Amino acid sequence: MLEYRAEGLCRNVDKMTREMLDNCITTGEVLQSTALAFDTNRRLRFTLCGYKAYMPYEECLETAEGEHIKDIAVLTRVGRPTCFVITGFASDPDGEGVYLLSRAAAQRACHRQYLDQLEAGSVIPCTVTHIENFGAFCDVGCGISALLPIDCLSVSRISSPADRVAVGQQLLCAIKSRDAQGRIVLTLRELLGTWSENAACFASGETVVGIVRSVEDYGVFIEIAPNLAGLAEYDPQLRPGQAVSVYIKNILPEKMKIKLVVVNKNLNQPLRFEPHYFVTAGKLKSWIYSTPESRKQIETVF
Repeated sequence: MLEYRAEGLCRNVDKMTREMLDNCITTGEVLQSTALAFDTNRRLRFTLCGYKAYMPYEECLETAEGEHIKDIAVLTRVGRPTCFVITGFASDPDGEGVYLLSRAAAQRACHRQYLDQLEAGSVIPCTVTHIENFGAFCDVGCGISALLPIDCLSVSRISSPADRVAVGQQLLCAIKSRDAQGRIVLTLRELLGTWSENAACFASGETVVGIVRSVEDYGVFIEIAPNLAGLAEYDPQLRPGQAVSVYIKNILPEKMKIKLVVVNKNLNQPLRFEPHYFVTAGKLKSWIYSTPESRKQIETVF
């Protein structure tokens, strides 16, 4: 199966020759270059090997039947790496040779030869493109967007997707499902390890860095890994998102709990844990986060 890359990671035309570009017309290889302008003829303009290149408006984005391209989706490509296939070489009205480009054709090929062949549970690379309160949108290939909902970012609860990921960050995710329109929904938390796998990275008696996730009347939940949090005593001075150092008092697999003691609440520096993957390839059928001894069961079936 072919794997199509996100925009920004495709083969760049900058170091290609005219002969190489012409060969790509035949092979249909997905390339990328920076869109230089959106001109008055409603085309994205590029320069490839010293030649002008145009992407007509209708070729800037793959659309479903009855759907229309929004101007903002085209305008925001200017100044950014944009993927495409070269569909031909022609002469403009002045007799000058120009390359004809299509991003929509690249996206159709990505769907047909890659994304449509994947099933729920398949692990794929993606790149975060923008963040909303409800989740992060990711490029899963050739600018095709998929949603990574906030509750799928980790087992530990977060107030914003920005607490876990950043725009431009490259991730591995699993396909959770597809909606009625065939759009992909992603999940990350199943790749970040079970409770036992994460707890095995720590030991009672250690002092580690953590992030306050919620302050409750009965205690403070502090994340020490994206899929692992412990509970410290209530402290009204702590706030969600605050970085602290904590002493690990006890690790209790049978209760799936970690008891923490806050050592230093004045670290005064932002902190975000980078993903630590326990699964990096293949296809998941099911995933059980909980320990065998725990009465609480957290499970995903793909």
